[in-house]
Amino acid sequence: MSMPAPGLAPARTAAFHPLTVAAVDHLCEDAVAITFDVPGELRDAYAFRAGQSLTLRRVVGGREHRRSYSICAPAGAAPRIGVREIPGGLFSSWLLREVAPGTRIEVRTPTGTWRADPARGERHLCVAAGSGITPMLSVASTVLTHPGAQVSLLYGNRTSRTVMFAEELGDLKNRYGPRLQLVHVLSREPRDVELFSGRLDGDRLRRLLTGPVPAEVFDHVWLCGPLRMVQHARAVLTELGVPADRVHVELFHVDEPPPRPRRPGDRIAPGATTELTTVLDGVRTTSAVSRERTLLDGAQATRSDLPFACKGGVCGTCRAVVRDGETDMRRNYALEPSEVDAGFVLTCQTFPVSEKVTVDFDA
Repeated sequence: MSMPAPGLAPARTAAFHPLTVAAVDHLCEDAVAITFDVPGELRDAYAFRAGQSLTLRRVVGGREHRRSYSICAPAGAAPRIGVREIPGGLFSSWLLREVAPGTRIEVRTPTGTWRADPARGERHLCVAAGSGITPMLSVASTVLTHPGAQVSLLYGNRTSRTVMFAEELGDLKNRYGPRLQLVHVLSREPRDVELFSGRLDGDRLRRLLTGPVPAEVFDHVWLCGPLRMVQHARAVLTELGVPADRVHVELFHVDEPPPRPRRPGDRIAPGATTELTTVLDGVRTTSAVSRERTLLDGAQATRSDLPFACKGGVCGTCRAVVRDGETDMRRNYALEPSEVDAGFVLTCQTFPVSEKVTVDFDA
């Protein structure tokens, strides 16, 4: 059953719309940037904050597939995403090799919790590896519009030929001069300075953040890259006394095996169900779902409009607050500790435990 949720103001509807590709810019041999043309009546819906992402949708072989990509444009510009090809990737290879200006793609309105505020003249540290540069480019180009803002960007790649957005980063450096500190670290190409040759691992980050880029001077730290780099960076920042609420994380790749499938244990009888209530866009829907299925999979039988992208606990698109009941989140690479403390879960990785559960996607 569905009805308006009492006491909830309608949220801005998150929806897919067919957008036309305005430009495809080849960044290096395995990466492109794709800019979308947004019609006037949808511009408010696609207005984004620095660091947010877009989810793309396509149907292949009768099955719907989705992927989430970070926006690389400054806030206020046309939405633009950066894509690095994954060998055999269903989306990335298509975007790199087949999509052209004029192609129509189903694109969801922007999502993501990063809030890099250009109205405050703050000091920002950005640490990225590979395609993790995508949201950093949006953050840096947005916050630097404030004359008092400063950005230090540590960017790790294999070689200079694999650097995404090399020209755009150079242009930013030329435009903002000393207010942008740009450090390229290459793992498979020697640099004149030994500190800038190698991986962005814990030791190198520690040397950088206690040397030329002292961590304690920053108001915000933004991390985006593979899981191991992010884990090393977080450990070093904690060691250096940087408060956790200043550190913001986004992952583009998790190089760890997925959690084992959940199986009924002592607390869950085979065939047990939960009365699951979902709230989205101010509408409340209740149905019985199996406790052996995630909240997202269980609720999709009656709410096909629920937001999701990766279903791997990485992108955070399916984030919601548990308003009532007990749940079990098995994997989380997207939520900050403060969000978990506030009751947020990734519904693609969370199972119902109690007889009744309410999750709110409008939170």
